[in-house]
Amino acid sequence: MGKIISIANQKGGVGKTTTSINLAASLAVLEYKTLLVDADPQANSTSGIGFDPRTIKESIYECLVNDLDPRDAIQATETPNLDLLPAHIDLVGAEIEMINMHEREYKMKKILDQVKDDYDFIIIDCSPSLGLITINALSASNSVVIPVQCEYFALEGLGKLLNTIKIVQTRLNTSLEIEGILLTMYDVRLRLSNQVVEEVKTHFTDLVFDTIIQRNTRLSEAPSFGISVIMHDASCKGAINYLNLAREILHKNGHLKELDSTVTI
Repeated sequence: MGKIISIANQKGGVGKTTTSINLAASLAVLEYKTLLVDADPQANSTSGIGFDPRTIKESIYECLVNDLDPRDAIQATETPNLDLLPAHIDLVGAEIEMINMHEREYKMKKILDQVKDDYDFIIIDCSPSLGLITINALSASNSVVIPVQCEYFALEGLGKLLNTIKIVQTRLNTSLEIEGILLTMYDVRLRLSNQVVEEVKTHFTDLVFDTIIQRNTRLSEAPSFGISVIMHDASCKGAINYLNLAREILHKNGHLKELDSTVTI
């Protein structure tokens, strides 16, 4: 039975899609069968892994609104062990169409329950909002990864997200856990980046991943080629950071007994 992990933060530009694509690809490269779910109407995970959202005929939208079997929408990617449940722009209207549906907060859970036995991990790329689709993702998930950028205002809005997670835990999904807070866009040269790291670790201590995602040109380039950074340049800092994150999550979940293979750069 696959573990379902949402990548969520209502703040835009913190690295949700980058993390979703590259964490999913890293788990796949480490030979864990992985499904990437694009739950963002911008469909950046879909395009970033090599599909044109404009040509997608069947997507998570049809699954949510028309009860399409998710297996009819899932696409195999170029990365071995990695599949995609894509999105397209129609998803922007799904929240309105779902508003009067019975058990509307559990629509995504019902979708993923049909396929979670086919995968070791399911990674959900959430939209930059705390709307109904993000609530659906959190209700369907075992845990949530919260990307936080190493920039000014890093903690802005984090309290609101944590409060939303607490409400979901109380009312909709009592088993939801915080997998960890992931520091992204770290620049070792900037004093501000180091200050943010210290501030986040002071506030949240054990919740913060040891792995920090550094700013990296290859990481920024990869989506324009429609591939993950691991497929673009497996030896770059970005690829190594995300492989380390995947190993850290695997270790935390009892899949890896040792972290000796972790690479630092």
